Amino acid sequence: MLVRSRHLLALGLTLSGLTLSAPTPLGAQQAAADAATIAKAKAIHAKVFSVDTHVDISPNNFTASGPNYTQKLPRTQVDLVKMEEGGLSGAFLIVYVGQSPQLDSAGFARANAQAMEKFDAIHRLTEQLAPDRAELALTAADARRIQASGKRAIFIGVENGFPIGADVTNVKKFYDRGGRYMSLAHNGHSQLSDSNTGERDGVWLHHGLSPLGRQVITEMNRLGMMIDISHPSKESMMQTLQLTKAPIIASHSAVRAICNHSRNLDDEQMKALAKNGGVAQIVAFNSYVKCDPVKDDARTAARAAANDALRVEYGITATRRDSVTAQVSALPEAKRNEYLAKQEDITARRYPSDPSATIADYVNHIDYAVKLMGIDHVGISSDFDGGGGVDGFRSASDAMNITVELVKRGYTEPQIAKIWGGNLLRVMADVEKAAAKK
Repeated sequence: MLVRSRHLLALGLTLSGLTLSAPTPLGAQQAAADAATIAKAKAIHAKVFSVDTHVDISPNNFTASGPNYTQKLPRTQVDLVKMEEGGLSGAFLIVYVGQSPQLDSAGFARANAQAMEKFDAIHRLTEQLAPDRAELALTAADARRIQASGKRAIFIGVENGFPIGADVTNVKKFYDRGGRYMSLAHNGHSQLSDSNTGERDGVWLHHGLSPLGRQVITEMNRLGMMIDISHPSKESMMQTLQLTKAPIIASHSAVRAICNHSRNLDDEQMKALAKNGGVAQIVAFNSYVKCDPVKDDARTAARAAANDALRVEYGITATRRDSVTAQVSALPEAKRNEYLAKQEDITARRYPSDPSATIADYVNHIDYAVKLMGIDHVGISSDFDGGGGVDGFRSASDAMNITVELVKRGYTEPQIAKIWGGNLLRVMADVEKAAAKK
């Protein structure tokens, strides 16, 4: 009987006219399932409005005379070609100026000029270099209209309110130039707010917001500019929530319960942000996504050598941390910003202290935030060209990989639409409505 059974199985059984063949190998089944997941993700990704809320820029990439954002640039993570390749509907290009320890009129004037240079660069892209491929989005409705036209929606975000100086009227000037969100500090305390770096250093300037910072919150509400709390301190964020008349955002932060870093949001902050109606744009920044260091002597030595070479390049002779900081702070504004950008590239991208985070690690943060805050309060950001990127999401060309991972985890099309951009646009529209009531 056993021999007969084996013989029948080898030939295939015919019962009632139906042929039962040998089962499909597990590898083929998995390949078919993966193909189905990718096909589903592609269909979803092509329909949703997808926006990355934090992309750093260099004005050098926005000129007509040289390589620019209309081309596939070899040294940037984002440009129009990569956005098109990755099916990324829009991006907030960032007007960023590094923090100066001198909170005086001269420092404010230099910072303001640098900010205007970046505003001008972004306008040059949408108005002169590629008006047929990209358009400046000033409202949530603009974004939807631009997507329908087949162009990329370009927004402007301001990282660090330092360039407004002591003049609150500069907030309107930034808004009129297209700025649609602004953080009141970066890495280092500004005239407006304490920074998250106070937690690292144990040094505070305002214990939250300064009186001028409180005025700026009111003015941003009046104009309809989103308030970004990604870099300011927790105390500053909580005070902002007490003052604001509109929802706020964290433009590029991750989950502190997974990665204990001062740039990440703890559970209390995330719950408060959800209660406010705001949104946390989870950032794909390696050292904010994964915080379980593994000893790697070769990487540590390579990072130290790269930092040594960087200090030599910029004439930094000190070795103690506080002395190095002082010498870097004394550099001319442009040189200081170059130095800090290169230093961040070394420590965050080329030789990160932690093992490289993966796209799965990144979406773990999204999962956590969704469970804690609800699906209506979570979004996506990269911090590309400012140190951001994880394995599987290294440039705008890789944007669809996030959708694939979300589909794998069972997120539906409406949920993915909210995470990729719907939540951010809802907050933007709510901020616009709150301003219109004033």
